[in-house]
Amino acid sequence: MKTKQLIVLAASWLLAACVNAAEIKVAVAGNFAQPMKDIATEFEKDTGHKLSLTQGATGKFYAQITNGAPFEVFLSADDETPGKLVKEGKAVSGTQFTYAIGRLVLWSPDEKLVDQGGAVLKTDRFKFIAIANAKVAPYGRAAVQTMQKLGVLSTIEPRVVQGESITQTHQFVTTGNAQLGFVALSQVWENNRIKSGSGWIVPEEMHEQLRQDIVLLNPGKDSSAATALVNYLKSDKAKKIIERYGYKLP
Repeated sequence: MKTKQLIVLAASWLLAACVNAAEIKVAVAGNFAQPMKDIATEFEKDTGHKLSLTQGATGKFYAQITNGAPFEVFLSADDETPGKLVKEGKAVSGTQFTYAIGRLVLWSPDEKLVDQGGAVLKTDRFKFIAIANAKVAPYGRAAVQTMQKLGVLSTIEPRVVQGESITQTHQFVTTGNAQLGFVALSQVWENNRIKSGSGWIVPEEMHEQLRQDIVLLNPGKDSSAATALVNYLKSDKAKKIIERYGYKLP
């Protein structure tokens, strides 16, 4: 084949890829923001589609979606919210599944503050503790349930600094506004260990299981790109990234 013909053929392939490429609007629970960025990089390389990621609290996303926000795919921090959206006709039936099971960790940048078992919560060694808003963030509910199980909730409540999402909760601890906090393990996990400070990975029996589900929303029901993204979360490549951040697979 002549060089000129090759150039024309390559150009036609590039044009076809550009025509078929789409930008997908994705709502992502705050705890999964960084893993999703890594997955997005691979997805975009593999498919040519682009992802527009918005991170936040699951409860707030629910309110936005029910009020008409044009998200096409929703990665929740629980399994209840996607289920509600399906029942209410806001999401596509049959597309919901668990993409990850999250872990809660009591964490501090201070290497000596948090001990195994969370005994620090029964001391006066900290001034403030950060947790996510339990009304909108599943990790916040898990934190409250853990403190109830430990019998420390009533004594700790006056020292609680509340973040609107798990992202803000983590920021409160990293900036020193709170000496420790209940955050997502994915936020502090690297190379199969807590990357800095001290932490106690809360046993799963201390709180409701953090099953995190994905669902295709109505604005994306006719989008092959949005459907491709939902299916991509089942791929081996996506699963390896998910596990790398300390999540369990269902």
